[in-house]
This record gives sequence, C-alpha cells and structure tokens, in this order.
Amino acid sequence: MSARDLSVLFSVILIVAMLIIPFPPWLLSVLIIINISLALLVLLTSMNMNEPLQFAIFPSLLLLLTLFRLGLNVSTTRSILSNGEAGDVVETFGTFVVGGNVLVGLVVFIILIIIQFIVITKGSERVSEVAARFTLDAMPGKQMSIDADLNAGIISEHEARDRREKVSREADFYGAMDGASKFVKGDAIAGIIIVLMNLIFGIIIGMTQQGLPIGEAATRYSLLTVGDGIVSQIPALLISTATGIVVTRAASDGNLGKDIIDQLLAFPPMLYVAGGTIFLLGLFTPINDILTIPVAAALGVGGFMLSRAPQEDEEDLIEMEEEREQDEMKSPESVVNLLNVDPIEFEFGYGLIPLADANQGGDLLDRVVMIRRQLAIELGLVIPVVRIRDNIQLQPNEYRLKIKGNEMARGELLLDHYLAMSPGVEDESIEGIDTIEPSFGLPAKWIGEDMKEQAEIFGYTVVDPPSVVSTHITEVIKNNAHELLGRQETKQLIDHLQETYPILVEEVTPNPLSVGEVQKVLAKLLRENVSIRNLPIIFETLADYGKMSTDTDLLAEYVRQSLARQITSQYVDQGGTLKVITLSGRVEKLIADSVQQTDHGNYLSMDPNDSQRILEALASQIEQLSLMEESPVILCSPAVRMYLRQLIDRYFPQVPALSYNELEANVEVQSLGLVNIE
Repeated sequence: MSARDLSVLFSVILIVAMLIIPFPPWLLSVLIIINISLALLVLLTSMNMNEPLQFAIFPSLLLLLTLFRLGLNVSTTRSILSNGEAGDVVETFGTFVVGGNVLVGLVVFIILIIIQFIVITKGSERVSEVAARFTLDAMPGKQMSIDADLNAGIISEHEARDRREKVSREADFYGAMDGASKFVKGDAIAGIIIVLMNLIFGIIIGMTQQGLPIGEAATRYSLLTVGDGIVSQIPALLISTATGIVVTRAASDGNLGKDIIDQLLAFPPMLYVAGGTIFLLGLFTPINDILTIPVAAALGVGGFMLSRAPQEDEEDLIEMEEEREQDEMKSPESVVNLLNVDPIEFEFGYGLIPLADANQGGDLLDRVVMIRRQLAIELGLVIPVVRIRDNIQLQPNEYRLKIKGNEMARGELLLDHYLAMSPGVEDESIEGIDTIEPSFGLPAKWIGEDMKEQAEIFGYTVVDPPSVVSTHITEVIKNNAHELLGRQETKQLIDHLQETYPILVEEVTPNPLSVGEVQKVLAKLLRENVSIRNLPIIFETLADYGKMSTDTDLLAEYVRQSLARQITSQYVDQGGTLKVITLSGRVEKLIADSVQQTDHGNYLSMDPNDSQRILEALASQIEQLSLMEESPVILCSPAVRMYLRQLIDRYFPQVPALSYNELEANVEVQSLGLVNIE
C-alpha cells in the first residue's frame, strides 16, 4: 500500500479519534489551520477545472471534509466547555477578528450562516437536483448521438467507448452531487446548533462549576464560542462555494478564471457604455469625481485595447491557416490518407438526404446501429462502421452500397411513396410505378399514400422507403460477410474468446493453426450463411482436427458437422421437417470421381458436359420447388458436399447444400425432388 493510501486512511482514523479522544488545544489549532487550507485548496481546484469530471472525487471528498469539520467542532466544544479554552486560533478569531466585541462577532457569524445556508447552499442544492434530473433524462439521446457519429464514421469504436463511459460517469457524478449537497446543508444547520449549545452551556458551566460571575462567564465563553463558530464557518463557506462552482460548471476549454475574463469582456463596446455611465454618475450626483473619473477612464482604455485584439488575432489565425494548408499539401500524409478504403460505404443522391438527416425526421443512422447489432447476433461477427455520405454523381433518388471499395448493390427510392409487393395475385386497381424489390428481386410497385390502405386490404406487403433500404443493406452485408472478416477482425474475435476460454485458444493458435488459417475456416462458414457466434464449439473442433490436417476446406467440413444442431434449426420448418432435394447415386459418384487430389488440396475437375447436365437438372428441381413456394435445400453425402458447393456456387449461391452428418438424428427429412442425369 502506497504512502498516499496510508495518508487517507490515517485521516479517516483521525476524524474518528476527534469524536472520542480529547485533543490538546495546540493540536486543535494545527487541525483548524489544516481545515482552512484544505477548504481553500478545494475552492481553487474547482475554479481551475475545465469540466466537472476532472474533479469526480468531489462528492466523496465533500463528505470527508464535512465529517472532519464536524469532528473539529466536537473537539473544540469539548475543550471550550471542559477547559475554557480551544487554542490560539479560536481565541484569535474571537478577539482579534471581531475586535473582542461579542455582539459584533455574533452578527458576523449570523451573516456567514445566512450567506452559506440561504444563498449558496440552497442554490447549490437546487442546481444539483436539476442537473441530476436533466443528465439522466439526456442519457438516451447522448447514447444515440454517439451511435450515430460512430455509424457515420466521425468517431472510432475506441472514441465511442470512451464517450459512452464519460456519459455514464457524468450521470453518476451528478447523481452523487445531488446527495452530497445535502451534506453542506446539514453542516450549516449543525453549525448553528453547536454555537447555541456552546453559548448556553458555556455560561452555565462557568457559573456553576468554575464559580465565575455571570458577566465574566458570558464574556469569556461568548468570545470563544463566536471564535469557534467563525473559524468553522469560513472553511464551510469555502466548501459551499466550491460545491456551487462544481454543479454550475459547464464543460469548457478553459478554467473558470479564463472563461470569466474571455466571456465577460467578449463585447468591448459594452465597456464604453459602462465607463460613460460611471462618468455621468459622478457628474450629475454628489459622488466625488475623483472616485468616478479614474474608474470610467480605466473602462474606456480597457474597451479600446480589447477592440484592437480581435483584429490582430484574426489576422494571425488567417496566416496560421494558410501555412497549415501549405504544409498539408506538401506533406506525404495528405496523399497516404487517400489510400484508405472504408470497409462499408453507403452513398446516396441528394434527393435522399432527408433519409439520413435527423433534423428532417430521417432515422437511417439509428437503423444502421440496429443492423450492426442484429448481424452481430445472427452471424457472430462485428460488422465494421458503415460510412454514410452523399454523392452528387449519383441520380437524386439513387443509392449504392460498397464493400471494401467495390460496388455490391444499387437501388432507387421514392421517398414520398411506399413499396408494395404482391401476394402472388396482382390486382389491377392498385396503381403505381412498377419496380423490383432490391433485396430479393421480387416484382413490386411504388404507390402513393392514397393507395396504401387499399393495397394492404388486398394482401400487399407495404413497406416505407427507410425499411426498404435497411433490409437491402442487411441482406447485402449478410451475403458478403465473409469479405468483411480479415485477419485483424479474426484476431479480435480470438482475443475476445481468450478472455473466457484461454486454454482452448492456446490449443488452436498459433500452433497448429495460424490466425490466417482460422480466418479462412470462419470465412468459409460465413460464405454459406453459417453463424460463427458459437466460437467455443468451432475452436473445440479445430483443436481436435487441426493437428491431423491444416486443409481449411476439410476443417470447415468438420466444423459444420459439429454445428449440426445449429444448421438443422436454421433450415427446418415450424413442424420440424426438413424438405430437401437429393442427389441420385449416379450424380454423387460422378462428382466423387471428378475430384482431383494435389499437394495443395483437393478440387473438382468435372467434364463441362457433365457439369452442365447436373446444373440443368438441379435448376429444374429448384424451379419446381419455387412453384410449390418451398425454399430449396440440397442434401447429399458428406464425401461430396464440399465439391457440390464448388459446382453450384456461381449459379445458385443462395441455395444451401447440406450433408447427412450436418443433420440432427431426430429431424424428419422429406425429399421433394431428385437430381438425376441420363
């Protein structure tokens, strides 16, 4: 434990000791001086902070200082009533500061109490309550603003995390200050009671136990009581002032002194008005001109000097800005920054600006936040920040989505229309602009507000433009998630897994599998829409089979078999039945015989005519299932699944291919078609 920690602990023990053990007067004097010094230090610190969180310990410190001051009150009261003295400091405040006049001392003490209790403490308490309430009410809005900046690419993930932590700390701080201000209020009330008790019981003890006349007893104990009251209320007043400064302080680039000077003197012409008013006051009233003219002259000179300063500062800023721009143009960094490629970019024409502008009711930024969260749950992948920007090169109502600089999707929106998708039977009474739904390629119509209710009655699915583009973004990212998973992203997933499964990670990487090989396995799973969220099971499989083979294609097959329950639940219908298209034995044998084995892995090398016949037969079966409104799923043996995927990947990328080992034992399989060739 460090010396600083021990000093704080010793201070708390000292406070407890003051409540129990009688201290000699000289030690009380030392502690009183320390109390005044600490109060002054707290006040100066509160004046020099830029924002309240720079003095986040203030609520706890306020409690300790209040307890310290009350402990001193108890010790000085014990000393005054027992010995008739409380040290040189209390006696000095009772005689020298108030001139030895008890009535003057009482008036000064009462004024200090009124200032602290009614003016400063009451105001600070009310400000604390309001600040705590508004800070808590503003938390959701601040969190949404942070998420919006994050999705717009204005800030990084690290900056967003720091801002969220700061928002949380602000709420905790103002909540604590709301309670801490009650300490100051209670301290002021306790000060009044302690002075009254010292005064009354001091006179009684002086008369009864020490045999002093009532006048002498009243004089002696009154001076000591007033001295003790003032010497305790001055630090209390300083702490109360510091409390008021802390709770009324807004975030700023400078401390209180700098802000007062900068903002109070921000309008130099007002100094001329103030100076003229003071001059006229001395001219037309009996006030002595010797007093008013120097003040008026000082205000006038100050206004003249401040009026010249902004012009000089503006010229200096222009010169500095020009020099900075020239340095940036010459710097190699200005070219290097142009090489950066955003992982995901969403660009739109100027006609779609209301979609992203919160001031015009646009909620695209909030929707993107929800998309990233949804895909993180579905895929187990942290989707990078989506950079949203307008592009005047696009048509006004056009948008496009780019992944790693390459265009992946493009669409068009009509903001004042709704997209209506037919239930299968067209109704001629529904009029609109024919189009294609961008996410799934379904025929649809853009309809006006007047047709919306009628379209819904006839069974059309009616969607607003923000939902159309959100669904499109979600599907495009989901279908290309494997491109977003690089080695760096894989390393982040591994580091996250290592926090809870350190032994498991050590068995997989860096030996026998490198981060790059793990990334290839995960990317192959994502390419076929298999979630990698269950990383522990994936790494368990890699730990079992990674020592036998480093072929990432083969390892991905083993992982898929380990995820059989997840894959089965992904494709079975609500009744627990899996409806599939199967391959004939001849087709499976043809695929197996066409596998070529090399030192760098196995690949499919099939005769073009044979592959063409298989694809045509498969296309026929898929078309029949589409007419039956069933989603096609191909089921084959584990030995050929990987190669069948290679065969159909270009032509049917969205059709899943499963092997028998990837199904749960209790699932019911229903074959709706057979792929066969003559």
